[in-house]
Amino acid sequence: MNYWKISLLSFVCLFAAVNGRAQTKAPSSETILTTAYAQAVREHKNVMVIFHASWCGWCRKMDSSLNDKACSKFFSDNYVICHLTVDESKGKENLENPGANDFRKKYNGDKAGLPFWLIFNENAQLLADSKMSSDTGGAATAGDNTGCPASDREVDYFIKVIKKTSDLTNEQLSVIAKRFRQNERN
Repeated sequence: MNYWKISLLSFVCLFAAVNGRAQTKAPSSETILTTAYAQAVREHKNVMVIFHASWCGWCRKMDSSLNDKACSKFFSDNYVICHLTVDESKGKENLENPGANDFRKKYNGDKAGLPFWLIFNENAQLLADSKMSSDTGGAATAGDNTGCPASDREVDYFIKVIKKTSDLTNEQLSVIAKRFRQNERN
């Protein structure tokens, strides 16, 4: 084969691969959650569901914090963490997990902003969410989303939730708090 035929064939293959990947539908939220709960049952863990979007800087900070080498083992030992993509920008809607927005609405997270997270036990019972109670003791509102904890109030709430839903020690929780407080400065 001459150079032009090889080049044309390579271009056609590349175009087909890119086009095929762009048309790929994201897995449904039901599929993701079923897999996460099955793993949680096997490993005796809780499930942390994080709603996020590719454009969301705070979502990336949340993932960076959870995966930081100082504390990632604490999370992986206690939680099955799964992500549901919602609210993608125009042209990237194919990244959204079908059913994810309905699931988020079920837990009143659709007006909370991103990231929004929920923690369930292995039997899919809600244990906690990222909505902080108001300082007056009233019910949480959409504006009270902890999102990716950064301020002292947000980190304190997050640590309270993690303490309630894991077997982490106070020393380990202190490491997590220190890491998440770095988000306010970054």
